[in-house]
Amino acid sequence: MNVLEEWIKLASAELGLSPADLDQQAVLDVARDVAHNVVRPGAPVTAYLMGIAVGRGADPAAAAARISELALKWPSNNTD
Repeated sequence: MNVLEEWIKLASAELGLSPADLDQQAVLDVARDVAHNVVRPGAPVTAYLMGIAVGRGADPAAAAARISELALKWPSNNTD
């Protein structure tokens, strides 16, 4: 088990969740898209917002796809 997998396991347990509830790659992909195309600090904030949306019933894959699409359309003349 690598460090990220161990962290996810421990953090999930702490929050009363199962690591199986997480699509790790989708979250990492969205974070990458936001960090590279919008602004770096937007990555964790966006992941949090997605978590709220999913907690309120949004489909995780659909939420990730919508946010990645939005980030990839963001004007590229931004600065951190």
